[in-house]
Amino acid sequence: MFDKFRGVLEVIEYLDPTGQEIVHRVPEEGSGEIRMGSQCVVRENQAAIFFRDGRALDMLGPGRHTLTTLNIPLLTNYLKIPFGSKSPFRSEVVFVNLKDYVDLPWKAPKSIPYRDAEFGMVRLETEGKFAFQVGRPQLFVNQVVGTQGLFNTRDILHYMQSILVSRLSDLVGELKISILDLAAMYDELGAALRAKAAEDFEALGLLIKAVYITSINVPPEVEKAIDERASMGAIGDMNTYMQFKAARALGDAAKAGGEGGSFAGMGIGMGAGMGLGSAMASAIGQSFQGGGQAQQTQPQVAGSEDLPDGFAQLKQLVRQQLTLSDSDKQAAVVALDELLKQLLSDSSTIDDVKQARSTLISQFPWLTQPLKSLLSTPAALQVLGQITARSF
Repeated sequence: MFDKFRGVLEVIEYLDPTGQEIVHRVPEEGSGEIRMGSQCVVRENQAAIFFRDGRALDMLGPGRHTLTTLNIPLLTNYLKIPFGSKSPFRSEVVFVNLKDYVDLPWKAPKSIPYRDAEFGMVRLETEGKFAFQVGRPQLFVNQVVGTQGLFNTRDILHYMQSILVSRLSDLVGELKISILDLAAMYDELGAALRAKAAEDFEALGLLIKAVYITSINVPPEVEKAIDERASMGAIGDMNTYMQFKAARALGDAAKAGGEGGSFAGMGIGMGAGMGLGSAMASAIGQSFQGGGQAQQTQPQVAGSEDLPDGFAQLKQLVRQQLTLSDSDKQAAVVALDELLKQLLSDSSTIDDVKQARSTLISQFPWLTQPLKSLLSTPAALQVLGQITARSF
Protein backbone atom coordinates (compact mmCIF):
# COMPACT_ATOMS: atom_id res chain seq x y z
CA MET A 1 0.00 0.00 0.00
CA PHE A 2 2.86 2.34 0.70
CA ASP A 3 3.92 2.00 -2.94
CA LYS A 4 0.90 4.13 -3.84
CA PHE A 5 2.38 7.07 -1.93
CA ARG A 6 5.90 6.69 -3.35
CA GLY A 7 6.92 9.93 -5.12
CA VAL A 8 3.95 11.92 -3.81
CA LEU A 9 5.92 14.04 -1.29
CA GLU A 10 8.95 16.15 -2.24
CA VAL A 11 12.33 17.10 -0.79
CA ILE A 12 13.05 20.73 -1.63
CA GLU A 13 16.63 21.94 -1.35
CA TYR A 14 19.14 23.97 -3.32
CA LEU A 15 22.91 23.71 -3.51
CA ASP A 16 24.62 26.47 -5.51
CA PRO A 17 27.48 24.91 -7.50
CA THR A 18 28.99 28.35 -8.30
CA GLY A 19 28.76 29.84 -4.81
CA GLN A 20 27.82 33.20 -6.36
CA GLU A 21 24.05 32.96 -6.77
CA ILE A 22 22.21 35.23 -4.35
CA VAL A 23 18.61 34.08 -4.83
CA HIS A 24 17.06 30.88 -6.15
CA ARG A 25 13.36 30.12 -6.44
CA VAL A 26 11.74 26.67 -6.31
CA PRO A 27 10.01 26.06 -8.65
CA GLU A 28 12.04 28.32 -10.96
CA GLU A 29 9.13 29.27 -13.21
CA GLY A 30 7.13 30.67 -10.29
CA SER A 31 4.59 29.31 -7.81
CA GLY A 32 3.88 25.61 -7.98
CA GLU A 33 1.98 22.77 -6.35
CA ILE A 34 4.10 21.79 -3.36
CA ARG A 35 2.37 18.95 -1.54
CA MET A 36 1.56 19.09 2.12
CA GLY A 37 4.20 17.26 4.13
CA SER A 38 7.04 17.94 1.69
CA GLN A 39 10.43 18.47 3.29
CA CYS A 40 12.52 21.63 2.86
CA VAL A 41 16.23 21.35 3.64
CA VAL A 42 18.03 24.63 4.34
CA ARG A 43 21.83 24.64 4.61
CA GLU A 44 24.14 26.80 6.68
CA ASN A 45 24.51 30.34 5.29
CA GLN A 46 21.09 29.97 3.70
CA ALA A 47 17.61 31.18 4.51
CA ALA A 48 14.42 30.02 2.83
CA ILE A 49 11.29 32.16 2.51
CA PHE A 50 8.13 30.06 2.25
CA PHE A 51 5.35 31.62 0.19
CA ARG A 52 1.79 30.30 0.10
CA ASP A 53 -1.02 31.91 -1.84
CA GLY A 54 1.23 34.87 -2.67
CA ARG A 55 2.16 35.66 0.94
CA ALA A 56 5.44 35.13 2.77
CA LEU A 57 4.36 32.93 5.65
CA ASP A 58 7.65 32.11 7.28
CA MET A 59 11.43 32.34 7.06
CA LEU A 60 13.11 28.99 7.47
CA GLY A 61 16.59 28.75 8.99
CA PRO A 62 19.20 25.99 8.58
CA GLY A 63 17.73 22.49 9.06
CA ARG A 64 14.90 20.32 7.77
CA HIS A 65 11.36 21.69 7.74
CA THR A 66 7.98 20.12 7.00
CA LEU A 67 5.89 22.31 4.72
CA THR A 68 2.22 22.74 5.45
CA THR A 69 0.16 23.55 2.38
CA LEU A 70 -3.41 22.88 1.28
CA ASN A 71 -2.24 20.56 -1.47
CA ILE A 72 -3.11 17.29 0.27
CA PRO A 73 -1.67 14.18 -1.43
CA LEU A 74 -4.23 12.04 -3.32
CA LEU A 75 -6.87 14.80 -3.06
CA THR A 76 -4.84 17.24 -5.15
CA ASN A 77 -5.89 15.60 -8.43
CA TYR A 78 -9.56 16.04 -7.51
CA LEU A 79 -9.03 19.68 -6.51
CA LYS A 80 -7.54 20.44 -9.92
CA ILE A 81 -10.66 19.47 -11.87
CA PRO A 82 -12.64 22.73 -11.38
CA PHE A 83 -9.54 24.81 -12.13
CA GLY A 84 -8.45 23.23 -15.38
CA SER A 85 -5.99 20.67 -13.98
CA LYS A 86 -4.25 23.34 -11.89
CA SER A 87 -4.41 23.41 -8.11
CA PRO A 88 -5.61 26.77 -6.69
CA PHE A 89 -3.28 26.39 -3.70
CA ARG A 90 -0.01 27.85 -4.93
CA SER A 91 3.26 27.87 -3.00
CA GLU A 92 6.96 28.40 -3.55
CA VAL A 93 10.25 28.52 -1.66
CA VAL A 94 12.86 31.24 -2.25
CA PHE A 95 16.37 30.35 -1.09
CA VAL A 96 18.64 33.27 -0.14
CA ASN A 97 22.40 32.95 0.26
CA LEU A 98 23.58 34.71 3.45
CA LYS A 99 27.31 34.55 2.86
CA ASP A 100 29.55 37.60 2.47
CA TYR A 101 29.98 38.62 -1.15
CA VAL A 102 33.40 40.23 -1.44
CA ASP A 103 35.68 41.68 -4.11
CA LEU A 104 32.78 42.72 -6.33
CA PRO A 105 33.73 45.32 -8.96
CA TRP A 106 31.75 48.45 -9.65
CA LYS A 107 32.36 51.12 -12.27
CA ALA A 108 30.57 54.27 -13.28
CA PRO A 109 29.12 53.62 -16.77
CA LYS A 110 29.60 57.30 -17.64
CA SER A 111 32.20 59.80 -16.56
CA ILE A 112 31.21 62.10 -13.68
CA PRO A 113 31.47 65.90 -14.22
CA TYR A 114 33.73 67.59 -11.67
CA ARG A 115 34.50 71.28 -11.18
CA ASP A 116 38.20 71.61 -10.46
CA ALA A 117 39.69 74.88 -9.21
CA GLU A 118 42.85 74.49 -11.32
CA PHE A 119 41.72 72.69 -14.48
CA GLY A 120 38.12 73.87 -14.72
CA MET A 121 35.38 71.39 -15.62
CA VAL A 122 36.74 67.87 -16.08
CA ARG A 123 35.20 64.40 -16.21
CA LEU A 124 36.19 61.63 -13.83
CA GLU A 125 36.13 57.92 -14.62
CA THR A 126 35.77 55.98 -11.36
CA GLU A 127 35.81 52.33 -10.37
CA GLY A 128 36.33 50.22 -7.29
CA LYS A 129 35.28 47.18 -5.24
CA PHE A 130 32.55 46.55 -2.69
CA ALA A 131 31.30 43.80 -0.36
CA PHE A 132 27.81 43.09 0.98
CA GLN A 133 25.63 40.53 2.73
CA VAL A 134 21.91 39.88 2.78
CA GLY A 135 21.01 40.99 6.33
CA ARG A 136 17.21 40.65 6.27
CA PRO A 137 16.28 37.91 3.80
CA GLN A 138 12.51 38.37 3.90
CA LEU A 139 12.74 42.13 3.34
CA PHE A 140 15.27 41.55 0.57
CA VAL A 141 13.01 39.07 -1.20
CA ASN A 142 9.98 41.36 -0.89
CA GLN A 143 11.76 44.57 -1.95
CA VAL A 144 14.19 43.38 -4.61
CA VAL A 145 13.15 39.94 -5.79
CA GLY A 146 9.45 40.68 -5.59
CA THR A 147 9.19 44.39 -6.33
CA GLN A 148 12.05 44.66 -8.83
CA GLY A 149 11.54 41.20 -10.26
CA LEU A 150 15.28 40.47 -10.07
CA PHE A 151 16.34 36.86 -9.70
CA ASN A 152 19.45 36.89 -11.84
CA THR A 153 22.62 37.61 -9.83
CA ARG A 154 23.97 39.90 -12.54
CA ASP A 155 20.82 42.04 -12.48
CA ILE A 156 20.87 42.31 -8.69
CA LEU A 157 24.54 43.34 -8.67
CA HIS A 158 23.89 45.87 -11.41
CA TYR A 159 21.10 47.38 -9.33
CA MET A 160 23.42 47.73 -6.32
CA GLN A 161 26.19 49.21 -8.47
CA SER A 162 23.78 51.85 -9.75
CA ILE A 163 23.13 52.90 -6.14
CA LEU A 164 26.87 53.27 -5.49
CA VAL A 165 27.44 55.31 -8.64
CA SER A 166 24.51 57.59 -7.84
CA ARG A 167 25.78 58.28 -4.32
CA LEU A 168 29.34 58.76 -5.58
CA SER A 169 28.16 61.41 -8.05
CA ASP A 170 26.53 63.28 -5.19
CA LEU A 171 29.64 62.89 -3.04
CA VAL A 172 32.00 64.12 -5.75
CA GLY A 173 29.78 67.14 -6.33
CA GLU A 174 30.36 68.21 -2.72
CA LEU A 175 34.16 68.08 -2.94
CA LYS A 176 36.07 71.34 -3.20
CA ILE A 177 39.56 70.01 -3.81
CA SER A 178 41.78 69.64 -6.85
CA ILE A 179 41.86 66.37 -8.76
CA LEU A 180 45.58 66.30 -7.93
CA ASP A 181 44.60 65.66 -4.28
CA LEU A 182 41.99 62.95 -4.94
CA ALA A 183 44.51 60.10 -4.99
CA ALA A 184 45.39 60.83 -1.35
CA MET A 185 41.72 60.54 -0.31
CA TYR A 186 40.72 57.11 -1.66
CA ASP A 187 40.18 55.71 1.84
CA GLU A 188 38.17 58.74 2.98
CA LEU A 189 36.06 58.72 -0.20
CA GLY A 190 35.40 54.98 0.16
CA ALA A 191 34.26 55.41 3.78
CA ALA A 192 32.06 58.37 2.85
CA LEU A 193 30.51 56.45 -0.05
CA ARG A 194 29.77 53.50 2.22
CA ALA A 195 28.07 55.80 4.73
CA LYS A 196 25.98 57.45 2.02
CA ALA A 197 24.88 54.14 0.46
CA ALA A 198 24.28 52.27 3.76
CA GLU A 199 20.73 53.58 4.20
CA ASP A 200 19.77 52.63 0.65
CA PHE A 201 21.14 49.12 1.11
CA GLU A 202 19.41 48.68 4.48
CA ALA A 203 16.07 49.62 2.92
CA LEU A 204 16.55 46.63 0.62
CA GLY A 205 17.49 44.25 3.43
CA LEU A 206 21.20 44.40 2.60
CA LEU A 207 24.28 45.17 4.67
CA ILE A 208 27.10 46.91 2.84
CA LYS A 209 30.31 45.63 4.42
CA ALA A 210 32.95 47.67 2.58
CA VAL A 211 33.44 50.06 -0.32
CA TYR A 212 36.81 50.72 -1.94
CA ILE A 213 37.76 53.20 -4.65
CA THR A 214 40.58 51.74 -6.69
CA SER A 215 41.02 54.46 -9.31
CA ILE A 216 39.83 57.89 -10.35
CA ASN A 217 40.99 58.70 -13.86
CA VAL A 218 40.73 61.83 -15.99
CA PRO A 219 40.52 62.15 -19.78
CA PRO A 220 43.81 61.94 -21.75
CA GLU A 221 43.88 65.68 -22.48
CA VAL A 222 43.73 66.46 -18.74
CA GLU A 223 46.47 63.90 -18.05
CA LYS A 224 48.62 65.69 -20.65
CA ALA A 225 48.00 69.03 -18.94
CA ILE A 226 49.01 67.55 -15.58
CA ASP A 227 52.21 66.13 -17.10
CA GLU A 228 53.02 69.50 -18.64
CA ARG A 229 52.48 71.24 -15.31
CA ALA A 230 54.80 68.75 -13.63
CA SER A 231 57.42 69.46 -16.29
CA MET A 232 57.07 73.19 -15.69
CA GLY A 233 57.58 72.66 -11.99
CA ALA A 234 60.75 70.70 -12.66
CA ILE A 235 62.08 73.47 -14.91
CA GLY A 236 61.63 76.13 -12.23
CA ASP A 237 61.69 79.77 -13.42
CA MET A 238 60.01 79.65 -16.83
CA ASN A 239 61.21 83.12 -17.91
CA THR A 240 64.84 82.23 -17.31
CA TYR A 241 64.40 78.86 -19.02
CA MET A 242 62.72 80.38 -22.08
CA GLN A 243 65.40 83.07 -22.39
CA PHE A 244 68.07 80.39 -22.24
CA LYS A 245 66.32 78.32 -24.94
CA ALA A 246 65.83 81.40 -27.15
CA ALA A 247 69.45 82.51 -26.85
CA ARG A 248 70.69 79.00 -27.55
CA ALA A 249 68.41 78.71 -30.58
CA LEU A 250 69.70 82.02 -31.95
CA GLY A 251 73.27 80.75 -31.64
CA ASP A 252 72.38 77.52 -33.43
CA ALA A 253 70.66 79.44 -36.22
CA ALA A 254 73.74 81.65 -36.67
CA LYS A 255 76.04 78.62 -36.81
CA ALA A 256 73.79 76.97 -39.39
CA GLY A 257 74.48 79.85 -41.77
CA GLY A 258 70.83 80.68 -42.28
CA GLU A 259 69.45 77.17 -42.69
CA GLY A 260 68.44 77.10 -39.01
CA GLY A 261 66.77 73.74 -38.60
CA SER A 262 67.40 73.80 -34.84
CA PHE A 263 64.26 75.79 -34.01
CA ALA A 264 62.02 73.36 -35.84
CA GLY A 265 63.71 70.43 -34.15
CA MET A 266 63.26 71.95 -30.73
CA GLY A 267 59.64 72.74 -31.43
CA ILE A 268 60.02 76.42 -30.52
CA GLY A 269 57.66 78.75 -32.38
CA MET A 270 57.41 82.47 -31.99
CA GLY A 271 53.69 82.12 -32.57
CA ALA A 272 53.32 79.96 -29.46
CA GLY A 273 52.52 83.00 -27.32
CA MET A 274 53.63 86.36 -26.03
CA GLY A 275 55.68 84.78 -23.22
CA LEU A 276 58.01 83.12 -25.71
CA GLY A 277 57.95 86.28 -27.84
CA SER A 278 59.21 88.22 -24.83
CA ALA A 279 62.01 85.71 -24.34
CA MET A 280 62.93 86.00 -28.02
CA ALA A 281 62.96 89.79 -27.70
CA SER A 282 65.32 89.59 -24.74
CA ALA A 283 67.63 87.26 -26.61
CA ILE A 284 67.62 89.43 -29.74
CA GLY A 285 68.27 92.58 -27.69
CA GLN A 286 71.20 90.96 -25.97
CA SER A 287 72.58 89.69 -29.28
CA PHE A 288 72.79 93.31 -30.54
CA GLN A 289 73.70 95.08 -27.33
CA GLY A 290 76.12 92.54 -25.91
CA GLY A 291 75.78 91.41 -22.35
CA GLY A 292 76.84 92.47 -18.91
CA GLN A 293 80.52 93.29 -18.52
CA ALA A 294 81.29 93.35 -22.25
CA GLN A 295 78.83 96.20 -22.72
CA GLN A 296 80.45 98.24 -19.98
CA THR A 297 84.04 97.80 -21.16
CA GLN A 298 83.57 98.03 -24.94
CA PRO A 299 81.80 101.01 -26.50
CA GLN A 300 79.04 100.25 -28.99
CA VAL A 301 79.58 101.41 -32.57
CA ALA A 302 76.14 102.18 -33.93
CA GLY A 303 75.47 102.21 -37.61
CA SER A 304 72.67 101.49 -40.03
CA GLU A 305 74.65 98.56 -41.41
CA ASP A 306 73.65 96.54 -38.33
CA LEU A 307 69.91 96.75 -39.11
CA PRO A 308 69.88 94.40 -42.13
CA ASP A 309 71.53 91.69 -40.01
CA GLY A 310 68.87 92.09 -37.31
CA PHE A 311 66.01 91.95 -39.80
CA ALA A 312 67.64 88.96 -41.49
CA GLN A 313 67.55 87.09 -38.17
CA LEU A 314 63.89 87.98 -37.67
CA LYS A 315 63.01 86.77 -41.18
CA GLN A 316 64.95 83.58 -40.58
CA LEU A 317 63.01 82.95 -37.38
CA VAL A 318 59.74 83.56 -39.23
CA ARG A 319 60.64 80.96 -41.88
CA GLN A 320 61.37 78.37 -39.18
CA GLN A 321 57.92 78.54 -37.53
CA LEU A 322 56.06 75.26 -37.84
CA THR A 323 52.77 76.84 -36.81
CA LEU A 324 52.68 79.28 -39.76
CA SER A 325 51.52 78.52 -43.27
CA ASP A 326 53.80 79.30 -46.20
CA SER A 327 51.61 82.24 -47.21
CA ASP A 328 51.77 83.73 -43.69
CA LYS A 329 55.54 83.31 -43.62
CA GLN A 330 55.87 85.09 -46.96
CA ALA A 331 53.56 87.91 -45.83
CA ALA A 332 55.60 88.42 -42.64
CA VAL A 333 58.86 88.54 -44.62
CA VAL A 334 57.39 91.09 -47.04
CA ALA A 335 56.18 93.27 -44.12
CA LEU A 336 59.64 93.13 -42.49
CA ASP A 337 61.29 94.08 -45.80
CA GLU A 338 58.94 97.05 -46.13
CA LEU A 339 59.77 98.28 -42.63
CA LEU A 340 63.51 97.89 -43.25
CA LYS A 341 63.12 99.76 -46.56
CA GLN A 342 61.51 102.69 -44.77
CA LEU A 343 64.24 102.71 -42.12
CA LEU A 344 67.08 102.78 -44.71
CA SER A 345 65.47 105.12 -47.21
CA ASP A 346 66.86 108.67 -47.39
CA SER A 347 63.41 110.05 -48.20
CA SER A 348 61.23 108.27 -45.64
CA THR A 349 59.59 110.17 -42.78
CA ILE A 350 58.76 109.08 -39.25
CA ASP A 351 55.12 108.63 -40.34
CA ASP A 352 56.22 106.22 -43.07
CA VAL A 353 58.12 104.17 -40.49
CA LYS A 354 55.17 104.17 -38.09
CA GLN A 355 52.82 103.07 -40.85
CA ALA A 356 55.07 100.18 -41.91
CA ARG A 357 55.54 99.09 -38.28
CA SER A 358 51.80 99.32 -37.56
CA THR A 359 50.98 97.23 -40.63
CA LEU A 360 53.50 94.58 -39.55
CA ILE A 361 52.36 94.14 -35.94
CA SER A 362 48.65 94.34 -36.81
CA GLN A 363 49.06 91.31 -39.06
CA PHE A 364 51.56 89.51 -36.83
CA PRO A 365 51.11 90.68 -33.22
CA TRP A 366 53.51 88.02 -31.92
CA LEU A 367 56.34 89.98 -33.57
CA THR A 368 55.66 93.00 -31.34
CA GLN A 369 58.17 92.18 -28.63
CA PRO A 370 61.02 90.93 -30.89
CA LEU A 371 60.59 94.00 -33.13
CA LYS A 372 60.52 96.34 -30.12
CA SER A 373 63.78 94.86 -28.89
CA LEU A 374 65.36 95.20 -32.32
CA LEU A 375 64.30 98.83 -32.69
CA SER A 376 65.75 99.57 -29.24
CA THR A 377 69.30 98.73 -30.30
CA PRO A 378 71.77 101.60 -30.71
CA ALA A 379 71.90 101.10 -34.48
CA ALA A 380 68.13 101.38 -34.81
CA LEU A 381 67.87 104.31 -32.43
CA GLN A 382 70.48 106.21 -34.43
CA VAL A 383 68.56 105.62 -37.66
CA LEU A 384 65.26 106.61 -36.04
CA GLY A 385 66.88 109.79 -34.72
CA GLN A 386 68.04 110.71 -38.20
CA ILE A 387 64.58 110.05 -39.67
CA THR A 388 62.91 112.09 -36.93
CA ALA A 389 65.25 115.01 -37.47
CA ARG A 390 64.65 114.84 -41.23
CA SER A 391 60.87 114.74 -40.70
CA PHE A 392 60.96 118.13 -38.95
